[in-house]
Amino acid sequence: MSSETPPTPVKTTVEPAYNQPEPAFGWTAYAEQINGRFAMIGFVALLILEFFTGQDFFTWLGLR
Repeated sequence: MSSETPPTPVKTTVEPAYNQPEPAFGWTAYAEQINGRFAMIGFVALLILEFFTGQDFFTWLGLR
């Protein structure tokens, strides 16, 4: 028999995820978060469009 003590188990704690809103119907925090993300994607897409075509959005649509 050995006189070594058995290793003590490592205590792991699970950190809770940051406060994420859950998907739901209506005016919820989740809907606002998704809407904001899509708005950012659209804005960046317009900037890229103007950069590569050399025209602004209204000219590209044929409104000028």
